[in-house]
Amino acid sequence: MEKNKVEINQNTTEKEYSILNLGPTHPATHGIFQNVLKMDGEIIVDAEPTIGYIHRAFEKIAERKPFYQLTVLTDRLNYCSSPINNMGWHMTVEKLIKAEIPKRAEYLRIIIMELSRIADHIICNTVIAVDTGAMTGFLYLFQWRELIYEIFEEICGARLTTNIGRIGGVERDFSPKAWEKINYFMKEFPAHFKEFSNLVERNRIFMDRTIKCGPISAEMALNYGFTGPNLRAAGVDYDVRVTNPYSAYKDFEFTIPVGTNGDTYDRFMVRQEEMWQSYSIIQQAIKNMPDGAFHADLPEFYLPPKEEVYNNMEALIYHFKIVMGENKIPAGEVYHAVEGGNGELGFYLISDGGRTPYRLHFRRPCFIYYQAYPEMIKGTMLSDAILTMSSMNVIAGELDA
Repeated sequence: MEKNKVEINQNTTEKEYSILNLGPTHPATHGIFQNVLKMDGEIIVDAEPTIGYIHRAFEKIAERKPFYQLTVLTDRLNYCSSPINNMGWHMTVEKLIKAEIPKRAEYLRIIIMELSRIADHIICNTVIAVDTGAMTGFLYLFQWRELIYEIFEEICGARLTTNIGRIGGVERDFSPKAWEKINYFMKEFPAHFKEFSNLVERNRIFMDRTIKCGPISAEMALNYGFTGPNLRAAGVDYDVRVTNPYSAYKDFEFTIPVGTNGDTYDRFMVRQEEMWQSYSIIQQAIKNMPDGAFHADLPEFYLPPKEEVYNNMEALIYHFKIVMGENKIPAGEVYHAVEGGNGELGFYLISDGGRTPYRLHFRRPCFIYYQAYPEMIKGTMLSDAILTMSSMNVIAGELDA
């Protein structure tokens, strides 16, 4: 029997249980979702999750909006790493229209996506530390997430919901200021991240609180449809970047960290190592950055420069047609997935040749693996349920869509 779990005897009619609402607005949930817990003292006997508190009907909205305008919906899925969502959607459309993307644009995308992954994992792992009582690492490491947001702001003008990139590539090449910030991050981040690692990874209190807390087996994780760090922590080395490479990931060397027990500590350590791997990928992208265009030659999808719109009638026409969705889209059915911060983020797109998608389904990893949460916390203490939720990194925006 796992540590912190107890045998639950539900056969007795004399025992009285209490009902506890964990959420929907409790700080420990880190989002707007609810768990109705049946408690025997501090032991969880049963759990019933409730979702939908911030459901915004994205898939229905997508049926009414032109392809170009849907990027802003993807921002609001996993808003801790929204550029990955943006790029995933753009690649889905590019797959439908069979666009050839310049190598430089793919490398620039990879830098943005891996910075996003680091930012996402910083949030998850520092919050796990906070939930065990270690606030210092959270406050200390967040300055590097802040710097990543400053890089995004320099690239696209936004920090959190970025709307970054375009169908066909990126909106503009990185400015000298953006490169300056990226180079500063690459120089300074390793030493500070090592300090956080030294503070937490082998800390006896942290290890006692997280090892064998909320475990899930590889078989159960696969049965529930787990992907991403939560699946790799259970020992399954599935990563979309390797299994089905996209955006020139096949040009890069990196390893897939895996755990053994699928518990909170393994989920934490997998994300720790993934940050180092993302750092290495960014290093390789900077070192081997190709020359050439930063976007494909797609005038039907790529907004012309503003100065041309003001002075050239053809550019003005293209600008209007792109924004209003008046360009022809081929009919077809495609699925494209990227390795998001929480796992396989997929876009299933059906086009009937109209100005809007006939059907668009978002495969949100949070929505899929959150199903397993009640089973993972039954028989555990309430405090361990909080840690388990933190280590799964359930993001409400991605959960509900």
